Amino acid sequence: MRGWRPLALSLACLLAASATAMANPQAKKAPSSAINAASARNKALTSFQSDLVSVLAPSADPQRLLAAALMARPLPSQAKIVSFPTLINRAAHADGAGPAESWARLADCNPNTVGDCPNGDALAQLVQQAPDNAAVWLLKLSQDAKSQKNDDARQDLAKAASAKLYDDYSGIGLQALASTVSTLPPPNATIDPNSAAGAEGVQVLIVFGSAAGMPQPALRDTAAFCEQGAPKDASIKDDCLKLGKLLEWGSSPLARSLGLHLRETLNTDPGQQQDAQNARRNLIWQVQNFAALSLRAQNNKAQSQHLLALARSGGTQMSLVLAALHDDGIPTDAPTDWQPQQAK
Repeated sequence: MRGWRPLALSLACLLAASATAMANPQAKKAPSSAINAASARNKALTSFQSDLVSVLAPSADPQRLLAAALMARPLPSQAKIVSFPTLINRAAHADGAGPAESWARLADCNPNTVGDCPNGDALAQLVQQAPDNAAVWLLKLSQDAKSQKNDDARQDLAKAASAKLYDDYSGIGLQALASTVSTLPPPNATIDPNSAAGAEGVQVLIVFGSAAGMPQPALRDTAAFCEQGAPKDASIKDDCLKLGKLLEWGSSPLARSLGLHLRETLNTDPGQQQDAQNARRNLIWQVQNFAALSLRAQNNKAQSQHLLALARSGGTQMSLVLAALHDDGIPTDAPTDWQPQQAK
């Protein structure tokens, strides 16, 4: 299953590329004379995002607090009262809070401290809130595998395979952000004078850039567990195949990628293997075209408005990708002569 790792890296790079490039779409070709202007705009964007956090922070609504927390996460030197840890803990304990807030709280930890990530209290809460979500059990599988608790990891795999869905709650994070980003109008200093997207371009940048702060399970640990266990234990192979079917309908392109790879490598039916290869090729086509569409939105007001509307409508990251492609007239199946680009 080693073939999944470069594919996963390619998908991750492509998904990150749209948000990164939107932040500075002309970075590669900007002349040195534009550096000061770009720096000033970046400072204005940071200040504006901090202002949005301050306006949203007094709320008791879990969705607004989730949005504020995600916006605050990348900001430097935030006061404690408007910091990511404070805001996400308030969001997770607010009336009406659900598993999405607990999921975001997984990132309230110190990655430099061994065993501190993901947040243990948040993971324990998720087990209670969302026992039918395979993503929760894959988090536990990763944690137990790293702690060499192989029996516990085996049980985590079984529970993930028997779950009803896979959801990393990125769609809810996007919805919270898109529903609150217009609370304040973007100042002129934040708007790229070379962009035709105007204020909506700023909002798209903040929404999709901040949504990247939602945690992701370490799916590579699941891939490794199946890679090592399936050849030795038929029951592990069966559960990995069962999980793969669930992941194929998961909320994110990375989850779908792993699900298709599990089918391609563990299913002995040549027809199923070829179908999985074709589906993975289409998935890469979808992600690459969505990345390109996202970049175009940075200079297109109507496209920016449409992406914001899709985010506000809810759903999952994957449903947003497919809806955006459909609405732009882009087929979801790759042309027969198309080959995936290599992510750099």
